[in-house]
Amino acid sequence: MGNSGLKQHIVTAQKTGVLKLSQGHLNGFPPEFRQLEGNLRTLDLSDNKFVNLPTEISRFLQLKHLNLNKNKLVKIPDCIGALTKLETLNLCHNNLTSLPRTLSNLINLKQVYLCENHLKEVPLMFCSLKHLDILDLSKNDITSVPAEVSGLNVVELNLNQNQIADISPQVANCPRLKTLRLEENCLQLSAIHSKILTDSKICNLALDGNLFELKQLADVPGYDAYMERFTAVKKKLF
Repeated sequence: MGNSGLKQHIVTAQKTGVLKLSQGHLNGFPPEFRQLEGNLRTLDLSDNKFVNLPTEISRFLQLKHLNLNKNKLVKIPDCIGALTKLETLNLCHNNLTSLPRTLSNLINLKQVYLCENHLKEVPLMFCSLKHLDILDLSKNDITSVPAEVSGLNVVELNLNQNQIADISPQVANCPRLKTLRLEENCLQLSAIHSKILTDSKICNLALDGNLFELKQLADVPGYDAYMERFTAVKKKLF
């Protein structure tokens, strides 16, 4: 991106609080970004060439929406924890294998998208976030869902297209979880504990593409209780 084009984007962002620089071949923050530290609320740097997110990101304390989709990120700095007003975080299509614990400081997060990375475990630092509605972990390398996941406050948890073979029955204790997506994993029917069907608020359990026929789910104790919740929600939609 030429200097004139960047300058115009900066001028516009100073007025609107929104900066969109996708497909800009960026791998660092231009010095001009400093002019926006006090008022930037939305930053879209998707489809660039960032390998490491610059630590200067911590200066943008008014940020509510951060989009880093389709970069080459291998690491997120600890200082991202300073962005306590952040509500949406998109880190899809990167090369992340781990995440900083400081993400637990982002108490206003509502939506986190981490699909198509290389995470091997469910990131538990999100468990403390009371306002988090959606956590998308699809298309990673996760192999199990541990008991600690019960601390997640999400309404929707997307674990599609991982390598999950084991899921703790404690997922039933997630206080707000209604949609649990587990399509195209490595689950046997025996991995679906009856507690998940009987003792949870889950009303949309997506299990297509695992190591059993979906119709076999009807043989698991608690299936009728699950279907009551499922049907009740469908009725509300129509």
